[in-house]
Amino acid sequence: MAEIGENQLTINGEANETKEKSGLENLKQYKWWIQMVVYSFFVLSGQSIGTLLGRIYFESGGNSEWLQSLVQAVGFPILFPFQWLNRAKKDPLETNTTKASPIVLALIYIGLGFFVAENCMLYAIGTQYLPVTTFTIICATQLGFNSIFSYFINHQKFTPYIVNSVVLLTISSILLIFQSKSGDAGSAKTSNQKYIIGFICTLAASASWALMLSLTQLAFRKVIKRETFDTVLDMSIYQCLVGSLLLMIGVFASGDWRKLSKEMMEFKQGRVSYVMNLFWTAVAWSVFQVGIVGLIFKVSSLFSNVMQILGLPIGPILAVIFLKDSFTGLKGISMALALWGFVSYMYEYVIDHLKMKKKIKAAEAEQVTMVSERDDEASRV
Repeated sequence: MAEIGENQLTINGEANETKEKSGLENLKQYKWWIQMVVYSFFVLSGQSIGTLLGRIYFESGGNSEWLQSLVQAVGFPILFPFQWLNRAKKDPLETNTTKASPIVLALIYIGLGFFVAENCMLYAIGTQYLPVTTFTIICATQLGFNSIFSYFINHQKFTPYIVNSVVLLTISSILLIFQSKSGDAGSAKTSNQKYIIGFICTLAASASWALMLSLTQLAFRKVIKRETFDTVLDMSIYQCLVGSLLLMIGVFASGDWRKLSKEMMEFKQGRVSYVMNLFWTAVAWSVFQVGIVGLIFKVSSLFSNVMQILGLPIGPILAVIFLKDSFTGLKGISMALALWGFVSYMYEYVIDHLKMKKKIKAAEAEQVTMVSERDDEASRV
């Protein structure tokens, strides 16, 4: 009888332990979904507002590509208070706190900082020479490029749906090179040559940005290996710090800093609006950067890029409202193909999610069955 009691206590203990693990996992899942919503909101809002404000800057008389590039990276100081607050507390649900070598981390931040500086410059040129609608749709090619880089660098599964997404997004951007500029805001002062330059720079920036996302994921998984919010903030702050230093050198080396006072005085919306435009552009892109790094950290570089593409319709809608941009037939077809490519990827993601959920339920059912069988054996004894 004593042996039966001991077996029963062991089984009950295992059952309680299973319930505790299940409760902890549910809490982690709940926290994960909250973080996904927050990071996704950061990406969508930061990208849309930053792109629109950048276009308003050029439309209102601003013409410094170096300055506009700099404000995309220089807003990182607003993240310092959050970094200090998070280091003052420790989340018991966070795991893998092993720290990488400071030298290795420094090299990672410097390398990614070069990517940040390059992307900011190329995107600034694209924002200056292209209407918001055209610029936004070309950015959709990021998903195609990122799918390819994720396959080779991050070993992302490459399915027919992702291939379909790559093809559709590539075609959608190629169509825009034949886009007539009539009816778009700012088209009268943009020559065909500048339009092509803007197209090429935006396309190159999309490819470079996609590569940077994949390399960031590689750094998280292979080198940093830490699951803390501090990691997200550190990555966002230090790579933008390096990028800002490089872009600041460009501002002074190009001589643009001498023109800024005159540019502010001649800004159509006034000097206060000039300063506020630059300030909120910096804030928007910093928020966007935290969201992107957070999604890479929690899911993958490909998923973070999907959220960027999800926000594509927001930019053109804001441009239609505030900048009087218009949709042409060719641009509409391009947008439809871009959205089709996004839906193709999301369908793949839903399938993978359902398969994973089914495996988890099967594993839980198997565990319950094993406990039940052991309980029956103990009762028979």
